[in-house]
Amino acid sequence: MTVVVSLFLLIALLVVGFALGYFTAVHPLFKPAHQVIRWFINLFTSGKGIRFRQYANEAELRDMVDEASERGLVADSQREMIHSVFDLGGTLVRELMVPRTDMVWIEGDKTVRQGLSLALRSGYTRIPVISDNLDNVIGIAYVKDLARRVHEHHDSEHSESVESHSRPASFVPETKTAAELLKEMQKDQIHMAIVIDEYGGTAGLITIEDILEEIVGEIADEYDSEAPEVEWLNEDSARLSARLHIEDFEDACKATLTDDQKEDVDSLGGFMAKILGGVPIAGSTITIDGWKLTAERPMGRRHRISNIVATRSDEVDSPATP
Repeated sequence: MTVVVSLFLLIALLVVGFALGYFTAVHPLFKPAHQVIRWFINLFTSGKGIRFRQYANEAELRDMVDEASERGLVADSQREMIHSVFDLGGTLVRELMVPRTDMVWIEGDKTVRQGLSLALRSGYTRIPVISDNLDNVIGIAYVKDLARRVHEHHDSEHSESVESHSRPASFVPETKTAAELLKEMQKDQIHMAIVIDEYGGTAGLITIEDILEEIVGEIADEYDSEAPEVEWLNEDSARLSARLHIEDFEDACKATLTDDQKEDVDSLGGFMAKILGGVPIAGSTITIDGWKLTAERPMGRRHRISNIVATRSDEVDSPATP
């Protein structure tokens, strides 16, 4: 634990030291603070400190980080993390957001019970609430608010709507930088924002975790694992990856899909979303060419469906949603 704390302290000192080196060139009042930080870094690195000077631009700061990495003072992963902090200022929200097609949402007139059911099946704790369509987001439903209401008033489960217990939604333009948004979310204590395009429509959503992942890399959880794309459970049932190419699904299951059915989709998960007219969640099913496809529980921080179980079926094919 002491080693970890020291390492993070060193990284923090390096970042602050570089920043102060830059600002010292702008204003002399930063010079004393810069000298103190430099002394601490030299102390932590046993006299192998990096040559410090005033920095005129970001490129020189980046070069100093690279120099520290070459001397073994900063690991490659830490160097990449520091560079990611610099890059955040030029990264737009639309590059990090969950796109509109991957959003899970709920209509405002649905009951509290339906809201809780969707949350449990999808794995999300915050769900956008819409009115007549996805371009009209009227709030954000928090699972803890719905659960508290049901706990305190059992009848509300069926008699009250999700909209009546939703919180105001925050909206951000897709052209805002991730660094600016991160500051706003920290200041206003916002965890999720709806991203709007130039026409005022819903382009997607973004969470504070999406921005942090841009700095530290993808945040995996204990359920993440590498699984084969096709795993036969028996002769009539198989577990398929949601990322499986649609043509590979046809080959594996000897299924035949029309060109219209495969239009604009590449993966099996995308195909299910097209047929359902929305993002698949745990338990979502469709039937196509003698196969019943059932989405399994979501995995990962973004709670996306990773596996789909295909079972032979005599049911009629599911109609496509326009």
